[in-house]
Amino acid sequence: MILIHRLRGEPMFLNTDLIEFIESTPDTVITLADGRKLVVSDSPEEIVDRARLFRASVIVASDGLRDSQTMAPTLTLLPGTNES
Repeated sequence: MILIHRLRGEPMFLNTDLIEFIESTPDTVITLADGRKLVVSDSPEEIVDRARLFRASVIVASDGLRDSQTMAPTLTLLPGTNES
Protein backbone atom coordinates (compact mmCIF):
# COMPACT_ATOMS: atom_id res chain seq x y z
CA MET A 1 0.00 0.00 0.00
CA ILE A 2 1.13 3.55 -0.66
CA LEU A 3 0.40 6.87 0.99
CA ILE A 4 -1.63 9.36 -1.07
CA HIS A 5 -3.48 12.54 -0.12
CA ARG A 6 -7.03 13.65 -0.78
CA LEU A 7 -7.48 17.17 -2.20
CA ARG A 8 -7.88 18.65 1.28
CA GLY A 9 -4.61 17.01 2.36
CA GLU A 10 -6.02 14.09 4.35
CA PRO A 11 -3.67 11.12 4.06
CA MET A 12 -4.94 7.71 3.02
CA PHE A 13 -3.36 4.45 1.95
CA LEU A 14 -4.10 2.89 -1.41
CA ASN A 15 -3.70 -0.73 -2.44
CA THR A 16 -1.69 -0.41 -5.65
CA ASP A 17 -3.14 -3.67 -7.00
CA LEU A 18 -6.48 -1.87 -7.40
CA ILE A 19 -5.18 0.90 -9.70
CA GLU A 20 -6.54 0.64 -13.25
CA PHE A 21 -5.14 3.95 -14.51
CA ILE A 22 -4.17 7.46 -13.42
CA GLU A 23 -5.13 10.69 -15.23
CA SER A 24 -4.16 14.32 -14.82
CA THR A 25 -7.20 16.43 -15.74
CA PRO A 26 -5.58 18.80 -14.22
CA ASP A 27 -6.45 17.17 -10.86
CA THR A 28 -5.03 13.69 -10.47
CA VAL A 29 -7.80 11.10 -10.84
CA ILE A 30 -7.09 7.48 -9.95
CA THR A 31 -9.53 4.99 -11.45
CA LEU A 32 -9.71 1.72 -9.57
CA ALA A 33 -10.34 -1.71 -11.08
CA ASP A 34 -13.96 -1.64 -9.88
CA GLY A 35 -14.63 1.73 -11.57
CA ARG A 36 -14.44 3.92 -8.46
CA LYS A 37 -12.51 7.16 -8.85
CA LEU A 38 -10.30 8.98 -6.36
CA VAL A 39 -9.28 12.62 -6.82
CA VAL A 40 -5.99 13.26 -5.05
CA SER A 41 -3.45 16.07 -4.65
CA ASP A 42 -0.43 13.89 -5.51
CA SER A 43 0.86 14.00 -9.08
CA PRO A 44 0.61 10.91 -11.29
CA GLU A 45 4.42 10.72 -11.30
CA GLU A 46 4.54 10.69 -7.48
CA ILE A 47 1.97 7.92 -7.33
CA VAL A 48 3.79 5.80 -9.92
CA ASP A 49 7.12 6.32 -8.11
CA ARG A 50 5.60 5.30 -4.76
CA ALA A 51 3.98 2.23 -6.32
CA ARG A 52 7.27 1.26 -7.98
CA LEU A 53 9.21 1.67 -4.71
CA PHE A 54 6.57 -0.29 -2.79
CA ARG A 55 6.72 -3.21 -5.23
CA ALA A 56 10.52 -3.16 -5.19
CA SER A 57 10.48 -3.28 -1.37
CA VAL A 58 8.22 -6.34 -1.48
CA ILE A 59 10.66 -8.12 -3.81
CA VAL A 60 13.64 -7.18 -1.62
CA ALA A 61 11.83 -8.33 1.53
CA SER A 62 10.84 -11.66 0.00
CA ASP A 63 14.41 -12.20 -1.23
CA GLY A 64 15.68 -11.43 2.28
CA LEU A 65 13.30 -13.99 3.77
CA ARG A 66 14.58 -16.61 1.38
CA ASP A 67 18.24 -15.83 2.19
CA SER A 68 17.94 -15.79 5.97
CA GLN A 69 15.52 -18.35 7.29
CA THR A 70 16.66 -17.91 10.92
CA MET A 71 16.26 -14.11 11.09
CA ALA A 72 12.92 -12.46 11.80
CA PRO A 73 11.65 -10.24 8.96
CA THR A 74 11.83 -6.47 9.46
CA LEU A 75 9.75 -3.64 8.06
CA THR A 76 11.63 -1.03 6.05
CA LEU A 77 10.03 2.37 5.52
CA LEU A 78 10.80 3.93 2.16
CA PRO A 79 11.40 7.65 1.61
CA GLY A 80 8.13 9.56 1.39
CA THR A 81 6.10 7.08 3.43
CA ASN A 82 5.98 9.30 6.51
CA GLU A 83 4.56 12.37 4.78
CA SER A 84 1.50 14.00 6.25
